[in-house]
Amino acid sequence: MNLRKLKITELNRLSAEEFKEAQKLPLVVVLDDIRSLHNIGSVFRTSDAFRVERIYLCGITAVPPHPDMHKTALGAEFSVDWIYVNNAIEAVDNLKEKGYIVYSIEQAEGSIMLDELELDKTKKYAVVLGNEVKGVNQEVINHSGGCIEIPQYGTKHSLNVSVTAGIVIWDFFKKLTIF
Repeated sequence: MNLRKLKITELNRLSAEEFKEAQKLPLVVVLDDIRSLHNIGSVFRTSDAFRVERIYLCGITAVPPHPDMHKTALGAEFSVDWIYVNNAIEAVDNLKEKGYIVYSIEQAEGSIMLDELELDKTKKYAVVLGNEVKGVNQEVINHSGGCIEIPQYGTKHSLNVSVTAGIVIWDFFKKLTIF
């Protein structure tokens, strides 16, 4: 089998201007107290790939522009809309007031396994991803509509936050995509 790797010019990607105008996935990603600029950049890049509506950057999470963030975002920090909110609880409450169903991505009592999660294509969603060490703050969980957990079968108890974001965003994209 001969497979030829495509050139960038053959990928027919949207321009930044076209991206801003394009229909978005009804999903907002909330990053709370993410300390790694590479993780933040990676979430921007994944959010661009799947046309996430917006990213909320909360707490100590850095905001663009930043050269270390750009190393992984590769410009997605300029295409994906974002907003800084000092407190993630405020962000979650604001999203709920706007009609979003908000889930924290966390291992918790009563959490829904991601592969069992059912989504309604007529609704809007937000997911909260927490600090690399401490996860999502309990108070933020208390304000969320529930928790989603990624099933894991190895010896480790968690995934890197940018990997988690990629898995969750992809799953929401598959379940909600209308384009």
